[in-house]
Amino acid sequence: MLTQLIASFLATVAFAVLFHVPKREFFYCGITGVIGWFFYLLINDSFNSVVFASFVSSIAITVVSRFFAVNRKLPVTIFLISGIFPLVPGAGIYYTTYYILTHENTLAVSKGVEAISIALAIAFGIMLIFFIPQKFFLWGKKRSK
Repeated sequence: MLTQLIASFLATVAFAVLFHVPKREFFYCGITGVIGWFFYLLINDSFNSVVFASFVSSIAITVVSRFFAVNRKLPVTIFLISGIFPLVPGAGIYYTTYYILTHENTLAVSKGVEAISIALAIAFGIMLIFFIPQKFFLWGKKRSK
């Protein structure tokens, strides 16, 4: 598990570099990815559902991203887009295309439905947290009324 968390940190930071995130934010982007991947591993091991694990992980990533964005006075997309990178079902989309090209329609549909389900779970997890007002993410700071 530790190896996977380190790999998720490095992958998230590498994506942050590609996304032109300011250098001083690389660590926070990496932490966002690690937290998301930790929840993914924990939920997937407990419930054996990649879709539910992706949903819960995207909620965790969005909460952490909003916290960092508010407290570091930066756009939430800096942390959110980098943080969800490990969750994106790239392999599922690849295999869907592969199975379509090799005329294995049953496998193509199976992988395609799974990839779309994961993508929707990520989107719904993000949307759910964005319904919470921004003032709730000012942890450690005095809230104005």
